[in-house]
Amino acid sequence: MRLPIVFRMVNIPGMKEPNVVTHLLEDDGVIPNHAKLPLLVYPGAVKGESMQGVRQRILANNWHGAWAGSVYSFHHYHSMAHEVLGCFQGSATVQFGGESGPKVEIQAGDGVVIPAGVGHKKISSSADFQVIGAYPAGQEVDMCGEEETSREEIIDRIQGLANPKTDPFYGEDGPLARLWA
Repeated sequence: MRLPIVFRMVNIPGMKEPNVVTHLLEDDGVIPNHAKLPLLVYPGAVKGESMQGVRQRILANNWHGAWAGSVYSFHHYHSMAHEVLGCFQGSATVQFGGESGPKVEIQAGDGVVIPAGVGHKKISSSADFQVIGAYPAGQEVDMCGEEETSREEIIDRIQGLANPKTDPFYGEDGPLARLWA
């Protein structure tokens, strides 16, 4: 597994310079992860925003299917959609990439963009932990874990999925386009 690389983005017109922590996670034999796209963690991306504020921001940036809730407490991933999480309340430790993947502390105000194929599981959380989740426009969410489809077919689906057209927190000029280029 590769160590996280920290990027500091600059020169985004009209915005603060967002810090983005990246984790490029390798296939662990159970969770395929994504061979090219790193997990993106945005500390403080939605700091001070309400549930409705986080939801509206994500929807305005062309991510759809918004839901509010927690993160499942079992390893799972999506092969047909990338996913965004915007934490508006509480805190949690979420493990990404499978049993040997990094455990990331997420708190109110943080955002995460999870590439298709990257496993995620809530390890622990405060009683009030809540996120808004959503998916890029035009992508259909599925739930993968115990597979009924061939691993090769799943990996092909993951690798063939288009990148989102916008960053869910910062729009067209956000760091996602550069980090997922």
